[in-house]
Amino acid sequence: MEHEATVEGVGVGVSDEGPGAPVVVLKARGELIPIFISSDQAQSMQLALEGEPFERPLTHDLFVEMVAEFGAAIDRVRIDDLADGTFYAKIDTEQYHGGERKQAVFDARPSDGIALGLRVDCPIIVSDEVVDEAGRPPDAFETDEDSGLDDDPLF
Repeated sequence: MEHEATVEGVGVGVSDEGPGAPVVVLKARGELIPIFISSDQAQSMQLALEGEPFERPLTHDLFVEMVAEFGAAIDRVRIDDLADGTFYAKIDTEQYHGGERKQAVFDARPSDGIALGLRVDCPIIVSDEVVDEAGRPPDAFETDEDSGLDDDPLF
């Protein structure tokens, strides 16, 4: 089964390497799913969440423009697998050419899929298997409010 997810935020998490690793947190099926990402991906997602254009197109903005120019659209992003600590995703697309609809699925990093999904406002879907393995109850996370940290933006 699949569940539509919301992006709850982008912040700094704690990983095996210590504090300071950027993380995007999804919410699906009432559970939070942290996915560690690069700082560039975090910045791209944060700008999309805030609706702030960058002075020059970022890679995700450029990709969205190119897809649209070729008469295609991103329908949804699916985070559908987790193996050995690595999340896997697919981007479902469609293109109309000569009155015919052509569908295509592209393998992607979840961080790229989420950054694109935020820009085109398409559903972000998470599989039961991913939620079962990576999902945590909301009270399992310490937030800035819990830790006494200030609310300054991270990126």
